[in-house]
Amino acid sequence: MNACDSSSCSPAELEARLRLHQLPEIGPRRFRTLIQAFGSACSALSAPARAWAALGLPPACAEARRSAEVRTGASATMAWLERPGQCLLMWDDPGYPALLAETDDAPPLLFVAGEAALLERPQLAVIGSRRATPPALDTARAFSRHLAAGGFTITSGLALGIDGAAHRGALQATGATIAVLGSGLQKLYPQRHAALAEAIVEGGGALVSEFALDAVPQPGNFPRRNRIISGLSLGVLVVEASLASGSLITARLAAEQGREVYAIPGSIHHPGAKGCHQLIRDGALLVESVEQIVDSLRGWQNLPPAPVDTPDHPLLALLIAAPQTTEALAQNSGLPLAQVLASLTELELAGQVSNEAGRWFARCGSVHCASG
Repeated sequence: MNACDSSSCSPAELEARLRLHQLPEIGPRRFRTLIQAFGSACSALSAPARAWAALGLPPACAEARRSAEVRTGASATMAWLERPGQCLLMWDDPGYPALLAETDDAPPLLFVAGEAALLERPQLAVIGSRRATPPALDTARAFSRHLAAGGFTITSGLALGIDGAAHRGALQATGATIAVLGSGLQKLYPQRHAALAEAIVEGGGALVSEFALDAVPQPGNFPRRNRIISGLSLGVLVVEASLASGSLITARLAAEQGREVYAIPGSIHHPGAKGCHQLIRDGALLVESVEQIVDSLRGWQNLPPAPVDTPDHPLLALLIAAPQTTEALAQNSGLPLAQVLASLTELELAGQVSNEAGRWFARCGSVHCASG
């Protein structure tokens, strides 16, 4: 059995907890209330309905606990736990992530596919818009790649856009990444990221969910998922987000949980930057480089300098000759604009270029290589 580490939990108690977990209207607080009131899940399941009613639990909960559907679901989960690389973390297990345990409403059960030990490692959440712009996707990949190379586990929500870019950036650095789902692990969402989810597990990462294995994605699931993303992490980086983005919910949860919140600014004319600007007004740290994040979390890692492909990067050579706009660089280098933007992001993170008034400058240490 791969319930990690459930040495103090018998198979009967484990199955009883799984049955409680599947009951309608049983969230984290009611789950704990039942365990604390009756001493164990086994005792809770066998308690009379009036005892449940005395705790303020709806009659449907007590009625459903002995249903065939609930029993079948628990048995199927027990079988799932027998397979290698799949396990269950319970809130009273020694291996339950300590940072998450400190939060209000910490999930009593976490289903994990992949490397469960990652959940105890220093993590940074990288999140943002599902409809992110190409430059924002490049930025998310670059930040995640450099942070993962320095030993941080990159945590996100497997969503389209920034989440996917963050996971891929970590994988590109052969680093670790965790995807927290808003559905059950057997109902992967979005399906377009099925290959990415497989790559995360194969790359030594993990998929995590508090929902039953067969739970389908529901709108209400995602705020619950977001509290886990922020709760697991030392800090949350928002790369691009509108004012209506769910990423702002995650960032505000992070602030309430005492986590660091970082936001990357953008154009005042771009709706996708307004959420980050609002977070900055609310107290988030404005960041333009990986080093700013690292400095605020000093002691958790040992990041190497952000890498650049070669010291004689063709764009850098052009900028040493004279400052240029992004469009001019694309024209003069013969490279596609998307590749130029991605390379400039890498060079900027490495501290080798900067952008001022729409023009790019090469930098030598802290001074411009070209005066412009």
